[in-house]
Order: sequence, then C-alpha cells, then structure tokens
Amino acid sequence: MKIVSWNVNGIRSILGKGFSEWLKAVDADVVCLQETKISENDVVKLIPSFAGYDTYWHSAERPGYSSVAMFTKCRPLRVHRGIGIPEFDREGRVIALEFENMIIVNVYVPNIQTNFERKPYRMAWDQVFRTHLKRLDKRKPVVVCGDFNVAYEEIDVGLPDVSTFPGCSANERENFRQLLESGFVDTFRRRHPTDRRYSWWAYADDARLENRGVRFDYALCSSVLESKVCKAWIATEVLGSDHCPVGIEFEKGLVNAESIRLPITTGGQIGFGI
Repeated sequence: MKIVSWNVNGIRSILGKGFSEWLKAVDADVVCLQETKISENDVVKLIPSFAGYDTYWHSAERPGYSSVAMFTKCRPLRVHRGIGIPEFDREGRVIALEFENMIIVNVYVPNIQTNFERKPYRMAWDQVFRTHLKRLDKRKPVVVCGDFNVAYEEIDVGLPDVSTFPGCSANERENFRQLLESGFVDTFRRRHPTDRRYSWWAYADDARLENRGVRFDYALCSSVLESKVCKAWIATEVLGSDHCPVGIEFEKGLVNAESIRLPITTGGQIGFGI
C-alpha cells in the first residue's frame, strides 16, 4: 500500500512538466496533491482523466487558491471534505478517503505569511485540525499526508537564519509537537533520525541545487500503524514544483488494496460531492 503526497504548486502548471509520466512511474495506490489551485468547474473542463485512478477534489471558494485532490486506485467507502467548520473549509484544505481499515487524510495547512499576518488563523487551525484527526482516529487508524507548513526541528531546516521564517516559529513547532503527542508518528523522521533532507526550496538563488531547503511535507500515521510501515521517503529528485513528493509504504494487504484496485484500463472518475 503506497501513498505519495506532493504540493504541486498548481495542477495546470505541473501537467506541462511531466506529471502524467511521474504518476505512472510512481505507481502509488493513493496520491495526495496540495495547492492544486483549481476550481471544480475547471477540473471538469481542463483536467484529463488518468488511467486506473478515480480522482476526488476539494477546491477553495477563491479561484486559483489553495485546494487539494486525491487520486486513488482503491475504491473508498466514503469521501470526506473539510473539517466541518466553514471558516476553514472555504479554503479547500482537507480531503480524506475512508477505507475498510484506515482513513487517509490529505492536508494543506495554512501558511502564517512572512509578516505573520495569518498567525491567529493558523493557531486556531492547528487546534481544530488536531481535534478533527483525533476524532477520526477514534473510528479507524489514520494516515495524514501533506504540506504542514512547519519545520518541526532544527534538522528540518537548511537555511542560515530562520528566526522570522514562516513555519519555524516556536508556536508552530509546539502545535506540531502536540499533534504528534496526541498519537501520530512522523514516519520519515522515525526511520531517518539524522537525515537532513528537505521537501521545499525557494525558486531563487540556486537554493535547491545547494540544498538550502526546509522539510514542510510529512507523512504521519496513527501510532498503531507504525509497525506496518515498510518505507518512508522524500523524493528530492522529482522536479516541477518548489516542493518535492514524500511517500509512505505499508505492508501488503493493510487495506486489501489488491482486491479493490480499479481496472488499470479505465480512465477513472472525477468526484466532488460524495
């Protein structure tokens, strides 16, 4: 059971940079995309179907902003959009697929911005989202992937000065610590405790070539699932966005993926209001 997550910084842009070829090559059971920046109407008109995948979208009310999507080869029992609070859900930041034995959540956490103008919004978001995940976790084990817009530890930052850098404040790190302590595991850091690998780089000044980046993207899982994780990785070699994909792989049969896979010959379906 392979799950891959990627902030693509615009689905229309990434389509012209080899996205379809990457999707085929990565062969993930579930793909979580953040910052797709596309409305539901434009999805229908502009986005092609992808062989073997059904796609589910949650778009922001504001055109060209935020928004998330999930591509799946495994038929979900239910699709959940948002966290049930209009103030947050209108930005299209959360979508989840529920399977028999787990719930996979895709999230694009708000950025507090360089002048910290969205800090109150972000602090409220963190608390509400943590409560939402804990509520889901009481039903079934949870995997939550996405752009969390936080560099939790100093090892997650490859920049010279982060004192005023979004995602590196004490408050953001504390909120993420509370999320982990509420029953979730940072799968990459648990398996690679000393690796300085990043998932975001500024476009300017050769930051990516010189590996001056930040680890903003995570694949977390409920602690009960940790023993079933086979791999956790960051695909720094994949280009096309200012972020790179991250991934997690579970032992075969965790959600009976093989038995419920969609026929590879189909183009898939687009879903919104399920």
